Amino acid sequence: MEKSVSEAGMTIKIERLSGAAGDIGWITLDAEKSLNALTLEMIRSLSRTLTAWQADPTLRCVVMNGAGEKAFCAGGDVVALYHAMVDKDPGAIGLGDAFFEEEYALDVMIHTYPKPILCWGHGIVMGGGLGLMAGASHRVVTEKSRIAMPEITIGLYPDVGGSWFLSRMLGRVGLYLGLTGASLNGADALFLGLADFALPAVQKSDLRQALSALNWSNEDARNHAILSGYLRKSSAGFAQTLASSPVREHFDLIQALTDADSVEEVVAKITAYTGDDAWVSTGAQKLKIGSPSSAAIIFEIHKRVKHLSLKEVFAFELNLSRQFLRHPDFREGVRALLIDKDNSPKWNPALISDVNKQWTDSFFELI
Repeated sequence: MEKSVSEAGMTIKIERLSGAAGDIGWITLDAEKSLNALTLEMIRSLSRTLTAWQADPTLRCVVMNGAGEKAFCAGGDVVALYHAMVDKDPGAIGLGDAFFEEEYALDVMIHTYPKPILCWGHGIVMGGGLGLMAGASHRVVTEKSRIAMPEITIGLYPDVGGSWFLSRMLGRVGLYLGLTGASLNGADALFLGLADFALPAVQKSDLRQALSALNWSNEDARNHAILSGYLRKSSAGFAQTLASSPVREHFDLIQALTDADSVEEVVAKITAYTGDDAWVSTGAQKLKIGSPSSAAIIFEIHKRVKHLSLKEVFAFELNLSRQFLRHPDFREGVRALLIDKDNSPKWNPALISDVNKQWTDSFFELI
C-alpha cells in the first residue's frame, strides 16, 4: 500500500512514497503561476532535501517534476535578481551572488548524485530548469517539451552548466543555440543528449504507482539500471511519434552559419539569414535583438571551456555570473523584458562591433 507524507511550502512540494522494495522521493516545483521559476528559497529546499535523501538507505529513487501542464521550470527568478542589482544597498548584490552560488552547488549535486534522479521535463524547460534537468540521471521529455537557453535576450549567457553541455554538443550546435536561444523539442533533446527517454505526457499519472511497484535494490548502481529498464520498456517506439528535430534537419546549415573566426562574422552570418524556415528565422531575430555583450561572451565561452572539468565549469560560471550582476546589460535586459515590459532594451555597448576585447575580458576577471 502506498503511503506518502508531504511538506508544502516555499513553493515546493516534497513527498515520500512508500513501496514494497523502498521509498521514492517525489519533488514538485509548485509555483504554477510563475511557470515554476526557481527562487532562492526553492533552491535551498531542494538542496536540503537531496542532501538528506542521499544518506537515506531506504530511499531508492528521486523524481523531479513541475506543477501544472505548462512547465517543468521556466528558469530562475531573475526578477528578484533585478531588484538586487538596482538596490542601492551595497549588500543587496550579495543576494544575487548567493543565488548563483547556491543554484550552481545544487546543479553540481544533481550531476553527481549517487541515486537515480528522474526529471520529468514536460512543457517549458528553460534556463535554471534545464540546469536541474541536465544533471539528472534519467531525463524524460514528452511531446510537449519546449527546451531553450534564451539568456541572450535578457543580457545574460547560458549558465547553470550550459557552458558544459552546450560546448559538448555535435559540431557547433551549442554555440548556435547559445547565440540564438533557439527552442528545442523532445526529438531535439534526444538527438543532442539533453534527454534520455520520451514518454507520452498522459503517462505521468501512472508514474507514481509504477515506480513504487518496482523491485528496487539496496545498491544505487543497480537501481539506475532498474529505472532505465522501466523507462526503456515504457517508452518503446514513442520517440518515433515525436515531431521531427529541427536541429537534426538543419545541422549542416548550423555548421555553415557558425563557421567563422570572430563573433562579428558569426553574428553577421546568422542575422543575414533570409530563408523561409521559421525555426531558423526566429533564432536569427533573437540574436539580432539580443545583447551584443552576451553574444561576445557566449562566443568566448565556447573557446575557453573545452578542456574544463564539470567542477571547473561551475566555478568558471559562478565568477562570470557575478560579473554579469555588476555589468549593465543583465539588469537592462530584465527590466525591458520582465519589469517594464517595453521590449526595448538599451544595450551597452549597443552594437557587436562596439564590443572590444578589453570589455569582453573584463567579464572573466576574478572577483
